[in-house]
Amino acid sequence: MVNQIKSSGEDGLALQVTKPARSAGLVDEDDEGEATSLARVRVFSFDSLLLVVGLDTLSTKQVTELVVSAAQDTKSIYRAMDATVQIAGNGYQVQLPPAEDAGFHEGDRAPCQGAPGILLISKDGDSSVGRDASRLADDLVTIRREQVV
Repeated sequence: MVNQIKSSGEDGLALQVTKPARSAGLVDEDDEGEATSLARVRVFSFDSLLLVVGLDTLSTKQVTELVVSAAQDTKSIYRAMDATVQIAGNGYQVQLPPAEDAGFHEGDRAPCQGAPGILLISKDGDSSVGRDASRLADDLVTIRREQVV
């Protein structure tokens, strides 16, 4: 099931990202599943796509490659803002301060994929925009996995 963008009070928009955040290594947990550290992240916004990058995980060169690829594909780039991964309920959410720049609104369905140190959040839907955002998210996951090898 795809989660929806939600309002997170004064912090603006957020998305529940428990499984992808764990798989991306953006949260560390002890043996009982309690959070021991939550990553500091930066959220880059493009048309219909958000790239969430762990600040302590990727090199500047790696981030640049991902951002340039997304900007060239979408022919857009908006604000990049520092944000947080937070405990929310029984899992984790990521704050998305530039989400509206990328065309996301509260209630939007937003598929999320994780790769080492990153999350990719794309617009959902059967439109060409949704399909393009999903394809680009897949491509960026591939690029990130190749960076790690």
